[in-house]
Amino acid sequence: MGRIVYLTGPVRSGKSRHAVKLARAWGEDVVFVATYRFTPGDAEMASRIQRHRAERPAWRILEAPADIMAGLAVLRPPPGGVVIDCLTLWLSDRLGLGDNEIRARWGDQLEQLRTAPWPVIIVGNEVGWSPVPEDAQWRRFRDLAGLLGQQTAAAADEAWLMVSGYPIRLK
Repeated sequence: MGRIVYLTGPVRSGKSRHAVKLARAWGEDVVFVATYRFTPGDAEMASRIQRHRAERPAWRILEAPADIMAGLAVLRPPPGGVVIDCLTLWLSDRLGLGDNEIRARWGDQLEQLRTAPWPVIIVGNEVGWSPVPEDAQWRRFRDLAGLLGQQTAAAADEAWLMVSGYPIRLK
């Protein structure tokens, strides 16, 4: 059975760095699932991606699969562990779907991850710690990110809040 660790916190709180630190214990056979779909011409995001790649080991990368588990299932050899970074980018790629469908799809992914034969770290973001956005789409995103975070924490074996580079155990 897969063991799920959920790391959440505000932007630049050290979540990805901590995920890498934890996953190094699994050896070299870790797969990094990048949930962002790169848009050519976005120089700032290209720089961020390069920085993240430089900060982690030379793990295999699975880029933005529509179905994370289906993408992992075909990898040979199978992974020794998986880091999914991040839940909020996974969400942003699905905002064209209805709220219930997004939540159901993530629930399906979580259920499959719980039965996977490898451990998983899921990185998320706390985006609702600021004023209520004026724009309805941003409010929807914030609300869905919070709901998916709750769903993930409930399914996880461990949940951690990262603040200023330090992990605080939630469960």
